[in-house]
Amino acid sequence: MKKLCDEKRKELIERLAEVDDEITDLYISEIEPTADQLIQAIRRQTILRKFVPVFMGSAYKNKGVQILLDGVNHYLPSPKEVENIGLDLDKNEAEVKLSCDPNAPLVALAFKLEESRYGQLTYIRIYQGTLKKGSNVLNTKTGKKIKVPRLVRMHSNEMVDIDSVGAGDVIAVFGVECSSMDTFTDGQVNYALNSMFVPNPVMSLAVKPKETSMTNNFSKAIGKFTREDPTLRVSVDEKTKQTIMSGMGELHLDIYIERMKREYNVECITGNPSVNYKETIGMKANFSYLHKKQSGGAGQYARVIGYVEPLDDETMKKGIEFEFENRVIGTNIPPEFIPSCEKGAKAACSKGVLAGYPLSGVKVVITDGQAHAVDSNDISFQLAMQYGIKQGVKAAKPQILEPIMSLEVASPG
Repeated sequence: MKKLCDEKRKELIERLAEVDDEITDLYISEIEPTADQLIQAIRRQTILRKFVPVFMGSAYKNKGVQILLDGVNHYLPSPKEVENIGLDLDKNEAEVKLSCDPNAPLVALAFKLEESRYGQLTYIRIYQGTLKKGSNVLNTKTGKKIKVPRLVRMHSNEMVDIDSVGAGDVIAVFGVECSSMDTFTDGQVNYALNSMFVPNPVMSLAVKPKETSMTNNFSKAIGKFTREDPTLRVSVDEKTKQTIMSGMGELHLDIYIERMKREYNVECITGNPSVNYKETIGMKANFSYLHKKQSGGAGQYARVIGYVEPLDDETMKKGIEFEFENRVIGTNIPPEFIPSCEKGAKAACSKGVLAGYPLSGVKVVITDGQAHAVDSNDISFQLAMQYGIKQGVKAAKPQILEPIMSLEVASPG
């Protein structure tokens, strides 16, 4: 295969000559570069990200593994040769250059979380300063101070306990509760190694465990996944009571559903989140309702008169979906019962007359009423308003509001 190897070596030199000046001069002068010159040129351009060495191999029978490890030593930069930028949180995330100096103030990043039999194992890269066993560190995201009880250096799945670690090293710690991509300092500086901005999720799934016995493990899995991935959001919809998992795409969510099954033995039922429909009214309608109840002792008595009407567009644009107005003149309804009327109106608007969806864009106006000296009370006026508004809404052309979606389509020109 010598002929093929010579061809490929020639191609390698030509590719390097396109990006590296030293190899270009040798190539133009028709001088064969030495192996050391090639290694140094590849290293220079790899660090500048203008050249990417590619190795072929297989983990099966360790084919090419040693050559790959030699390549890491030959071509990849040491921590001191890379410029790392931090963000000063005290100066509106202004960029600051970090020095790979073990004597500088500590700046470290938690980049991976792993569950072990000892609890959460957090992998941390030290960008600046020194981290010591038993020292206190500050999580700049949460503002909490944490004591580091144990430092370990990882060798595959083996752990070696150590007392301190300096800039440029990767270490694992036990007993530190944090999320992935949290920054730690010793308190002398308030830096973050990544912006606090997290993009909004683009896709959501409704998820629930297949069996109720899996609920405990389901909660543990959700807690771990949201700590290690800030782009994964999990919430419970107040209206539909569904657990909604949101992420950056279909594959993103599928991976976590699969991990839940593999790591926590939790099978999930997934589906599209239920749509939160709402109801509204199409016209003004009057209501007049008398709530009267006698039960032997003190009874209930309340009469309410008023109307319901749609809110105007200007009010709706401000995000207001419900308004209550008191236009009662005199004391036909005692002033102390007006808040009860408003409470009853809100309760009535939480459930529409068509399909039970919340009412939106409704203004309730109370104009008159009647009270009893003994039997009128808070609950009487609440119930009177609830029944009265339902009476008015039924006559006000109720309709269901369906969600409107904005869709943007891009196509080749």
